[in-house]
Amino acid sequence: MKSMDLHLRPIDLHVHSTCSDGTFSPRELVDYAIKKGLAAFALTDHDTVDGLEAAISYAENLCKREDVDTGQIPEVVPGIEFSTEYQGSDIHILGLCMDFRQPAFCQALRAFVDSREHRNHKMCRLLTQAGIPVSYEDLLSEYPDAVITRAHYAAYLLSHGYVGSRAEAFARYVGDHAPCFVPREKVTPAQAVELILQAGGIPVLAHPTLYHFSDARLEELIASLVPKGLMAIEAIYSTYNAREERLMRQLASRYHLFVSGGSDFHGANKPGLDMGCGYGRLFVSYAVLETLQAALPVVRACL
Repeated sequence: MKSMDLHLRPIDLHVHSTCSDGTFSPRELVDYAIKKGLAAFALTDHDTVDGLEAAISYAENLCKREDVDTGQIPEVVPGIEFSTEYQGSDIHILGLCMDFRQPAFCQALRAFVDSREHRNHKMCRLLTQAGIPVSYEDLLSEYPDAVITRAHYAAYLLSHGYVGSRAEAFARYVGDHAPCFVPREKVTPAQAVELILQAGGIPVLAHPTLYHFSDARLEELIASLVPKGLMAIEAIYSTYNAREERLMRQLASRYHLFVSGGSDFHGANKPGLDMGCGYGRLFVSYAVLETLQAALPVVRACL
């Protein structure tokens, strides 16, 4: 039954959970994907794979239940979204379909987590010095199982009455140029691409238009990553207009890259942006995922 209607149903290859800065738990995402009629979705939390086991096992257990229509249960694609830096700009690299249990991959992620925890302790000290007593342990207690990001700081400051809005929290305390901001130690896009490939996954340049690069600078970035193993561009995305999607598809074609697509769903943290359909016009077909999966044997033969 499932194979008959797969290509009529949307997929979403860019989704976040409470394990980073989304508001749906991994299990809730599976349930919501069923509600939205998705054939598949990729859980791509920021710099972590902590939610994948829960989402995958939950979907697998649903498939075993006799009272559930297994044809409506989405395929959960293992994913991640790496935060990287290129010439002073934040660049995000998605990893899709990788072996997230691979020991070397897990070890590299552990190093990222250690670096991130050091940064969070420092930000908490700065906030405390600014008159807002907060510890890293306070944040972990308030947001269990989450990778603490600046969105969590903003939510904490708002819920505890230190600011009147999340925007004020960023402007006064944790924004890029605010006094309590501490930059992350970031990998380069090339390093993220290499790590994803080593885990047998597909590296994807996420939402290129959001970087506000000139055409020449964006092509320079892509041209630098193709020899490193970049395999796809997120050419279908929630904020793109028709012209932007066409340009992204042209870039993918020019550099012989695959096309990927997703909503960048964060739940309530991105109001109006919905899973599977973005702001209402997004549609990513199952054929996009099939094409990416068909490339996996080539990737893994090189390991």
